[in-house]
Amino acid sequence: MVRTDDDSWDITESVGATALGVACMRAAETRRPDALFTDPYAEVLVTAVDSPVWQQMGRGDYDESVAAVYQQLNDFMVARTLYFDEYLRAAVASGIRQIVIVASGLDARAYRLEWPSGTVIYEIDLPKVLDFKAKALAGREGELRVERRTVAVDLRHDWPEALRDSGFDPAAPTAWLAEGLLRYLPADAQDQLLGNIVSLSASGSRVALNMSGERSAQAYRLDEERTRFMAEQGVHVDVNQLWYPFEGRNHPVDWFRQQGWTVTPADPQAILAAHGRAVSEQTAEEMARHILMTAIRPGGDSTR
Repeated sequence: MVRTDDDSWDITESVGATALGVACMRAAETRRPDALFTDPYAEVLVTAVDSPVWQQMGRGDYDESVAAVYQQLNDFMVARTLYFDEYLRAAVASGIRQIVIVASGLDARAYRLEWPSGTVIYEIDLPKVLDFKAKALAGREGELRVERRTVAVDLRHDWPEALRDSGFDPAAPTAWLAEGLLRYLPADAQDQLLGNIVSLSASGSRVALNMSGERSAQAYRLDEERTRFMAEQGVHVDVNQLWYPFEGRNHPVDWFRQQGWTVTPADPQAILAAHGRAVSEQTAEEMARHILMTAIRPGGDSTR
């Protein structure tokens, strides 16, 4: 599916399918005896698609040759999940009680993480994506660990107004999460999104995000092999056709520093190593090309 300025998608197509792919990888990690995190809702969401190929991915049920093609991507997704889980735990430990997950996709953190009393999570995404998630998790509202409010809006539209209409308080410190999002936006839309986040952030607010940077020839080759494998299963999704170029966009680390925020980059390989999981040298080199960071706006009790 070629991107357009006003495109939309179901969960099994275009950008929606990438959210489903992330859920598959989290489900597969949860099944491992040495799993570094547990996300039982990921398998529920994958199973709701009623598709053999997606369910196979959710089980991590590949032969060795296919598993090798996915290994590098899986390693990064595990590191990214751990990093953002720990970011949110640190945010609420600092006193923040307002969380916004931008382009939430099939994120299940509202269900699976522990949240202090009084915490509110806002999940922003397209109506079709949120509708799918609501149907897949119907009957599980009693398992919610937090007050969860969905904001059905396209990020290319006036999402700040929709967020405020849902009860968001711009005077309260906020922890923002933009996971796996920025490359799906044009450069100017990225700047507008980050600018909106800054304008809505009280002192002590923080944001965590990631973005794929300059990539190696090997990374593109693995993308091609994964795209070919999925096409053979009847799923036609090419992430390189869904991403907008890296060139010509502001580097988020530099951008937030210019806004006066304190920025701390992170190393995915070091995150995995801290949890006892080693990766190949080649994977570590590729991970180093990726942008993973937290930025904190000075002031406020939430910076403790």
